[in-house]
Amino acid sequence: MDGKPTLRRFYRIGVAVLGALVLALGIVLIPYPGPGWLVVFAGLAILATEFIWARRLLHYARARYDAWVRWLGRQNWLVKLLVLAGTGLAVLLTLWLLNAYGLLAGWMGLDWTWVRSPLF
Repeated sequence: MDGKPTLRRFYRIGVAVLGALVLALGIVLIPYPGPGWLVVFAGLAILATEFIWARRLLHYARARYDAWVRWLGRQNWLVKLLVLAGTGLAVLLTLWLLNAYGLLAGWMGLDWTWVRSPLF
């Protein structure tokens, strides 16, 4: 592709779009149980194949993530429980903002306005 600059440009744009989409999905998934951070690192890895800034950010983010995991592992059960509670609160808040509770209430025939998201 080095001899074809137009093809190279389209390839880089494709990598940028795909990497950005995977990265955005990973950021959304972080507070939920499952592979949120893995998806974030996958998005950065896709971007890092073409962009030096993404490679640097990937190395930095992995180092910070590893440091966070080591720090959390050294903490007592109360700190771990508070982190778990904060994560649970983030999940509940995002479900509310995405109107999941309003949708469920509607399915059950409940007209509770307080469960509806302010965004919808």
